Amino acid sequence: MIIRPFVIAFFALATIAIAQTEPSTTGPSTTRSSADEQKVSRSRHEITLDGKKLAYHATAAEMAMKDESGKAKANMFFVAYDLDDARDAATRPITFLFNGGPGAAAVWLHLGAAGPKTIEEGDGDIPVGPPYKLVDNAATWLGSTDLVFIDPVSTGYSRPAPGEKAEQFHGVHPDIESVADFIRLYLTKHNRWASPKYLAGESYGTTRAAALSDFLAERYGVAANGIVLISSVLDFQSLIAGKGNDLPYELYLPSYAAVAWYHKKLSPDLQADFNKTIDAARKFAMEEYAPALQKGSVIAPDQRASIVKQLAAFTGLPAELIDRSNLRIDPGLFEKRLLGDGRQVIGRFDGRITGYDPNAIGNEPGYDPSLSRYLSAYSSTFNDYVRRELKYESDLPYEVLKNVEPWSFGQEGEGYLNVASKLQDAMVKNPRLRVMFVSGYYDLATPFFAADYTIDRLELNDELRKNVTHEYFPAGHMVYHHKESARKLAEDIGKFVKPE
Repeated sequence: MIIRPFVIAFFALATIAIAQTEPSTTGPSTTRSSADEQKVSRSRHEITLDGKKLAYHATAAEMAMKDESGKAKANMFFVAYDLDDARDAATRPITFLFNGGPGAAAVWLHLGAAGPKTIEEGDGDIPVGPPYKLVDNAATWLGSTDLVFIDPVSTGYSRPAPGEKAEQFHGVHPDIESVADFIRLYLTKHNRWASPKYLAGESYGTTRAAALSDFLAERYGVAANGIVLISSVLDFQSLIAGKGNDLPYELYLPSYAAVAWYHKKLSPDLQADFNKTIDAARKFAMEEYAPALQKGSVIAPDQRASIVKQLAAFTGLPAELIDRSNLRIDPGLFEKRLLGDGRQVIGRFDGRITGYDPNAIGNEPGYDPSLSRYLSAYSSTFNDYVRRELKYESDLPYEVLKNVEPWSFGQEGEGYLNVASKLQDAMVKNPRLRVMFVSGYYDLATPFFAADYTIDRLELNDELRKNVTHEYFPAGHMVYHHKESARKLAEDIGKFVKPE
């Protein structure tokens, strides 16, 4: 998840059809499995997917993170799910999942996408309630891979050890190191070194996953089989506009066109065919819009007028507003003004969702309706679920979204953070590593065209490039909030972890 201006960036099986589920839970047992795992709660459950009953067990626990002298550094909370009847548990695929932020707990991918439980939604993919409740997840990934949801330090129930400062974990590099060490420990404690290993991250979690892919291999010899990058941000220059960087304006344009199309704000010819409109927006952005922005203030008046007219056509915004914005449309301005007077605004994480903003003045919404509609739902349902069904007790607040500023990006004097080279290095060194990018057309936090831009600039030969796929969904940043997309994503994951 990436909260403006840039504080939090979040947002992380066989073919699964819509299925009726029959939950069944036996009493959990709370044990200490090792000196490193604490407050361990294990419970057994059942779910029916596509007519097949799957028995699984859940583990909710803290992993004690220590330095090599044995000094406690942190306790990292996780929830893991493993099938009971796997033929060879040691070699069954395992996926480590985390959200982004930085500062987001893994609850979004856990209860939204991959876990065996999900938030009940009503019409328009909006949670029912309050009170909110969980239902069995027909689109869980558990049919094809065991799952480990990781809360980085300061998120969820994960905390620094007594006497340790949280700030030592708040940065690109220490975050990667601590999550990598958790994965190493988990593989060791649960005898999973022989398993096919996958990483799945969402938003800033994709930044973490891309860098982890190389760090895990270089530091611990853990070679991933695949990485799933949901709503990706690997190159921050593609998202954060500023003096001397007009790139985000170009890369956001196709997403503006998609959202304007959804709200029927385009002319009849552009409204007629979604795919053709998106292709036209891509072409215009690269071939006409980008060169026009490069000309700066010396752009010819007739060319400027032409660009203004075409931007108005693709975005549904008034030409006069675009002209006053100097041809540069910030996401906040688009969210505030697409629907008219500034009181009805659209969501940043999901441009399909609208909300009322009492303040009509300004160039960005006072809040994000596509976040506020879900935040309490995730917090409420997880706090109930972890206690009632997983039987894990803690008096700590479960930090769904935690402010972890200042976050060290480790780029002093180096410009924008870009971890695409780390992913590229991992793929070059491990030619069997496969990468799946996942993007939502209506995502105004990490636009799909920015992912295209990053992929196209990976320096890979033809064979390695075959290992990269990009899947697009008619959804927002959390693609799984569109239920048909959640089912399709689960099918894609099933094929990804079990390639032919």
